[in-house]
Amino acid sequence: MTENCSSEQTARAQEIARNLDAVRARIEQAARVSGRSADAVTLVAVTKTMPASDVNAALVHGVRVFGENRVQELLGKLPDIRLGEGQCAHLIGHLQTNKVRQVIDKVAMIQSVDSVHLAEEIDKQAAKRGLRMDVLIEVNIGGEEAKSGVPPQDLPALLEAAAGFPHLRVCGLMAVPPVCADKEAVRPYFRAMRKLFIDIAPKKSDNVSMHILSMGMSGDFDIAIEEGSTMVRVGTAIFGRR
Repeated sequence: MTENCSSEQTARAQEIARNLDAVRARIEQAARVSGRSADAVTLVAVTKTMPASDVNAALVHGVRVFGENRVQELLGKLPDIRLGEGQCAHLIGHLQTNKVRQVIDKVAMIQSVDSVHLAEEIDKQAAKRGLRMDVLIEVNIGGEEAKSGVPPQDLPALLEAAAGFPHLRVCGLMAVPPVCADKEAVRPYFRAMRKLFIDIAPKKSDNVSMHILSMGMSGDFDIAIEEGSTMVRVGTAIFGRR
């Protein structure tokens, strides 16, 4: 039984490694199209519903950042995840204010800040632990009611408020555009995010510095990179369908 389990884990690790190689090839090609090096794009391996063994396999194969959507799932996995030097976790899903204290010292970045209330709570909890938390502002670029994120027109006000919180640092923007059957149909949303990103960059303050644009997932991350993404969040293309 132990040998069978070990053999299955080895085969799974090899599968993840092959998938990662294919994803990195797509990143390199898309970065070339955009006139950049693949090193300019950070790959976040999205590990939602995947066991710690899969996360560890990805980390062994060079993944530097893994992303979890839910706080409880992250907390459940962390004891079994073997993070090496320079490797870390990001919280990429919607975060309720009452769960901030549970995750504030467990992740290197929170990618889903979408309100002043949430930013205030992150600042409060980070202050208690003597931290300064890196965050991204999530933008609801498609105006979808079912998705979280600040409306584009409200982004300047949220950034202005966030600049007043000394224990957080806004590093850029994040978005989850509408799902489109035709990959090319999502391109205008990525372009709109890039424009927001560029327009805001000159208005940086001590707490706001636009250097990360997190957009693009398994089905469209190559298009996102072509349109300027600096960080892609990829799950299915690495781990397979959930």
